[in-house]
Amino acid sequence: MKYTGGVDVGSTQTKAVILDEGGRVVGRALLDMETSMVTIANDAFKAAVADAGIDERDVVRIASTGYGRYNVSFGHEQVTEISCHARGAVSLFPGTRTVIDIGGQDTKAIAVKPDGQVADFTMNDKCAAGTGRFLGAASYALEMPLGDLGPLALQARNPVRITTTCTVFAESEIISHLAKGILPEDVLMGVHQAITSRCVSLARRVGIHAEVTFTGGVSRNVAMVQLIEKAVGMPINVSPDAHFCGALGAALVARDHAFGTAAAPAAALA
Repeated sequence: MKYTGGVDVGSTQTKAVILDEGGRVVGRALLDMETSMVTIANDAFKAAVADAGIDERDVVRIASTGYGRYNVSFGHEQVTEISCHARGAVSLFPGTRTVIDIGGQDTKAIAVKPDGQVADFTMNDKCAAGTGRFLGAASYALEMPLGDLGPLALQARNPVRITTTCTVFAESEIISHLAKGILPEDVLMGVHQAITSRCVSLARRVGIHAEVTFTGGVSRNVAMVQLIEKAVGMPINVSPDAHFCGALGAALVARDHAFGTAAAPAAALA
């Protein structure tokens, strides 16, 4: 059996996925960015190979994607995040026609063709407002783990409006609201609403068509999922492993080139 791999080097986390010849996910790994991109990419790939229980030499082709894709020195090709998230989303949810991806540093909206190819896309311009960093600022200001932000935000009764569109100043505005005695949940809901407004605005530029699939690490935030569903007016697809979508797409591209299987979808992550 031969295998292909995908490595997604993001700004805050690196993900790796291993596929077998049939397109089944047999190994995966996710590591926080705590060292150089070159090192973390190598460590994530080795961890995914170990998770698959195979030998590295059996991985015949590797594609890299993400913010640091050119740091994957052992890869055979580099693929854009746009292409990988589109391909990964369609493999998980074949009916996907719109992808909303919110990562640690950027937000993307992608219009997708039925075969997983990109029809159109747009992304935020340099500014990190409307991305995971915005939530990171809230997490720091409130001294609260990122995983707790969504559930607490859903308890809000009187959300405040976050007026700044700059992540650099978001922390100061959050602290200012808290100093006025505004409840943390109301501040947090304001932060989530601000992110939702920006990402859905991006999605409208490419057109929002069912099915909508939400990818990236922020898709694990329950408040973001609910707010985006309300904003687009329909349920959205969210895989428990949506944060692996870029790495999955990269592994599929590598599989196409290794085995000529462009039309065959991958199995869902298990």
